Amino acid sequence: MSTDFQAARAALGARLRELRVSAPGGQRLTGSLLAERLGWPQSKVSKLENGRQTPTAEDLRAWAKATGQPEVFDELHARLQGFESSVRSWRRQLAAGHRPVQETWNSLIADTSVMHLWQNSVIPGMLQTPDYARHIFLRYAALRTSVRDTEDAVRARIKRQEWLFRPGKKFHFLVWEAALRVRICPLSVLAAQLDRLTGLIGMDTVSLGIVPFSAPLKLLPGNGFVILDERLATTEDWHAELWLDDADTVATYMRVWKTLSESAVYGHEAQQIITQARRSLDAP
Repeated sequence: MSTDFQAARAALGARLRELRVSAPGGQRLTGSLLAERLGWPQSKVSKLENGRQTPTAEDLRAWAKATGQPEVFDELHARLQGFESSVRSWRRQLAAGHRPVQETWNSLIADTSVMHLWQNSVIPGMLQTPDYARHIFLRYAALRTSVRDTEDAVRARIKRQEWLFRPGKKFHFLVWEAALRVRICPLSVLAAQLDRLTGLIGMDTVSLGIVPFSAPLKLLPGNGFVILDERLATTEDWHAELWLDDADTVATYMRVWKTLSESAVYGHEAQQIITQARRSLDAP
């Protein structure tokens, strides 16, 4: 968990404690009494006040009401939205399945003119075939024990590919060779996926660079990330998706992308690497 996120959560916890201590009514409202009033275990009150648990909007509304200060809910909710906008836990995002997450991304891409993407371990979502995407969603739904809305999620992701054919857009994809060879799906599905990639080379709206295993690197591959119009950078970890919009951070990600791109090959050379990966699937 990022330090900024934890600091913001601790500050919200301190504010909750302040509301409890200053609750009107004359009687000192202890943590135990508040827990009883809310019907919660006392440990939950302690965790929220000490910044060890992230409250939901419903938790904050109940807290404000139970401490006799319902009017502070808007303030508490704004704090929550402020620090959750940068660290979006998968547990919360996937509460209703993968489709809503994909639809959020569809909206982001619709409002984006230029996208830069680095991916080191999987084919980028906007370039995936339906079968490849299906296997990715199934793997992550199993890992995160989330709602299995696989077919709806696949349709939403594939719909995003319509933007690849819209004039005025530019998508700069940068992929490490490892992503071409990761066997996260049956070999027949991976073969079709690699065939799909070769067909994208030369499109007006798409720049596809491949960083070969043999290329010298100035930076370690690191996590995959996306930069939208140099206004927002996003990256994923196992627990959350990070949305980073401060100018210095976005500029750092842009420098990383440009540095990695110096090791990439394009056009015919990129097509050769994809073809080699495709042929390796037929090797005994």
